[in-house]
Amino acid sequence: MENQKILYQIRSLEKQILRKFLNDKECIECELPKNKPTPTQMQIIEYILQHINEDINQKDLEDVLKLRRATVSGVLQTMEKNQLIERVTNSEDSRTKKIILNENAKKIFLAGIKRMEELEKVVIKDISEEELNTFLIVIEKMKNNIKETKK
Repeated sequence: MENQKILYQIRSLEKQILRKFLNDKECIECELPKNKPTPTQMQIIEYILQHINEDINQKDLEDVLKLRRATVSGVLQTMEKNQLIERVTNSEDSRTKKIILNENAKKIFLAGIKRMEELEKVVIKDISEEELNTFLIVIEKMKNNIKETKK
């Protein structure tokens, strides 16, 4: 199989998963707002919750999510507009703003996690544990190949 076909298949799968996550009409009990958080927004919320006692700024998220500054900035602007986060000036460094979750974001995150767990069950349905382990090993090797080419 050619590399282009593999990359196409990976991208196609990602799009299908995102589409299912964002447009799942069957998940009425999830109690998510009209402007459902995207998977990237969910990752940001999760990271902030995991580091609740730390000051988190945009640069931290860029590093952790391996996303460009403009991408993270756009996501944070949308989250702020949707009242999921606030950005406040950091008392220790006035050049940076720390990101604070609203209570609403925590509630939405918990509902979103439930949806993601349900979606993961759909995605791995009829796949054996051995096949899944092989898939994860291959994905990890692909990620390492990309890291090595950056050096």
